[in-house]
Amino acid sequence: MSKKAEIESRILETAYRLFLVQGYRKTTMDDIAQELSMSKKTLYKYYPGKMELLAATFDILKNKLSIKVESLVDNKYISYPAKLKSMLTILATDLAPINSELLEDLREHTPEIWKEIQEYIRQSAYLRFQKLIQEGVDKGFVSSQVNVSLVVLMYASAIQNLIDPRFLSQFPDEMSQKLGLSTAEIYDQIIQVIYQGILTDESKDEFRKV
Repeated sequence: MSKKAEIESRILETAYRLFLVQGYRKTTMDDIAQELSMSKKTLYKYYPGKMELLAATFDILKNKLSIKVESLVDNKYISYPAKLKSMLTILATDLAPINSELLEDLREHTPEIWKEIQEYIRQSAYLRFQKLIQEGVDKGFVSSQVNVSLVVLMYASAIQNLIDPRFLSQFPDEMSQKLGLSTAEIYDQIIQVIYQGILTDESKDEFRKV
């Protein structure tokens, strides 16, 4: 890796960490430069602004996630239940840190990037998750009575809505407060509910053992 690439990587890692902790709106280029022990003038040589930094950090995240998920779905050497468990782990590890407050911040202040993230989630769910569910049907792990497209739509809708503060605000405070789950736990329980509903009885036992 070249010196320039190393510096760019360090900048993006630092910026992403600050966005997760402070949110997009409250994080400034001064904050990022200070965290890097770098002058703001030097920082601007690599990235012209905060929005460009944000876009670059999410591009890296999407690329990493796509590679991991595609490699998993195409892997012929692990059992189907193991693939389901691994999919959950990947999602929880890479997406869970993006909390609902940051997503609301992005929707409010960077609508273009917010739209790209939504589109990525939809496409990722449709193309990759559908492929995984169809594999389960073909191999007898998922009930043949299940409508694969409906399962994918349920999964994508649940993931998007349950981490969306505006969606949750439609319900009584008491209900939202009782939810009391982190983003990682939301992913976990959504997957568990969906899988337990679509798996055959035999594969449920195997799924629990993985």
